[in-house]
Parts: sequence; structure tokens; C-alpha cells
Amino acid sequence: MIVAPSLLAADPGALAQAARALSEAGARWQHLDVMDGSFVPAITFGAATCKALRPQVAGTLDAHLMVLDPERHVAAFAEAGADVITVHGEATPHVSRALRAVRALGRRAGLAVNPGTGLDALRWLLPDVDLVCVMTVNPGAGGQPMLPGMVEKVRAVAALAEGRELQVDGGVTADNAPALRRAGGTVLVAGSALFRGGDLAGNLARLAGEAA
Repeated sequence: MIVAPSLLAADPGALAQAARALSEAGARWQHLDVMDGSFVPAITFGAATCKALRPQVAGTLDAHLMVLDPERHVAAFAEAGADVITVHGEATPHVSRALRAVRALGRRAGLAVNPGTGLDALRWLLPDVDLVCVMTVNPGAGGQPMLPGMVEKVRAVAALAEGRELQVDGGVTADNAPALRRAGGTVLVAGSALFRGGDLAGNLARLAGEAA
């Protein structure tokens, strides 16, 4: 089980320090929520932030592009050092083009699925997908509780994902992490639950099921 800390929950004035502290605490994966103020209400990070954080991240840096027309931005995030670039099918009529562009740049391609989005298109896109991200909250803000029924959706996606990484993003806590793991989640994105209390290493272990 991989726990991917969401840097959206870190102190925005100390992102580099947070990324370094997470690496020192044992995080093997870090998640950067990129929001454009159009696809989702908030505006957060860009490729320049990704590039600045790259030296502080030990392991995988995952850029989650919650932006319209993500195919226009994948090259910038690949150049900035993102290992995984995830796009939303709801954000572009050319999602296959976006996914293939990510892979052509030598990065792993992720496809994010919003809570209300069906899974019919997923089976046709899987040949271009390395990771499926199941959004278990409506994207655009951190700290939201997980929506009802999302564990079942994770299970349904796991049945289609055919061994690919299955990321769960939104409202992940130590309480619901075991159910998400049993449903097939392999990468759990956690923000508020991870940074709460300042015990990064302990919270990582609890979310990963390695500590009580």
C-alpha cells in the first residue's frame, strides 16, 4: 500500500520544507493538486511549483491536473519532473490524446474519474492508462469527507483496472483506509489526515496499515 501525501494540505508558505519532511518521514510518493480556477473553483499550483519541489521529493511526484484542456499542459509538467501526470476525462474531449501525450513524454499516464462519472469510457481508455484515480469527493477543495458509496465505486473500478495502480483521492482517513485497501485501492492520497498533529511518520504508518 502506497500513501501519497497531498501537498495541498501543507503550509503554502513552506511547501519545500513540507515535501522534504515527508520524504524524511518515509513517504515514497507525493501528490500535487493542480487547479486552474475553471475546471474546479480553486487556483493552486503550476509547473513552476512542481519543478521547485522536485528536488525535495524522494520517489514519485504525482501531478494531478484538475484543469481544462490538460493536453496543453502535460509537456510543462513532464519537463518539471512529474513522474505521473493524471488528467480528467471530464476536462477534455481529447482525453486519449492527453493520455498518449503523457506516455510519449516518458511519464506514467493517470486518468481521474469524478464521483458522478460513469465507468463506460474507462474500458476503452485503459490501453493508454497506467493509473486510475477514483475521486471520492468532488474535486476542488481539500478537507472534504468522503462521499457515500465510494468504496463500492473503488471496487467496481478495481474490477476493470486489470492490475493498474488504483489511486483513491478524497476524504481518506485511517478509519476508512482499510476498507479502501480491501476494495482494491493501491495508492491512497491523504491530506488533512496526514498533516494533522504533526506526526508525519506515525500518520503515514497508520494510513498504510502498518501501525495501530
